[in-house]
Amino acid sequence: MQIIEKIEKEQIRLDYPEFASGDTVTVYVKIKEGEKERIQAFQGVVISRRNGTTNASFTVRKVSYGVGVERIFPLNSPIIDRIEVNTMGRVRRSKIYYLRKLRGKAARIKERRLR
Repeated sequence: MQIIEKIEKEQIRLDYPEFASGDTVTVYVKIKEGEKERIQAFQGVVISRRNGTTNASFTVRKVSYGVGVERIFPLNSPIIDRIEVNTMGRVRRSKIYYLRKLRGKAARIKERRLR
């Protein structure tokens, strides 16, 4: 098992900021279109985070033109260029799937303040 753990440690990316559920983040994703490659921003609220070594992932939700869009990103994926934390939200649970049912003002998340 030590060989597998060694390989997994090489795959882990450490260049991301700390973020949790409820935070609004902007994920810059590399998109390949034919021969060209460009970076596309996906901004939304982190509704879940699945920790692990190489299989860690997080789900980001945004509302685009009245339609809720969710995207699951593997944390150690090479297609992610960078992650920026815009606001830190204060939520009381780690998986905030209840946000899917809320609309408008009810879907707001209070901001977490750092001391």
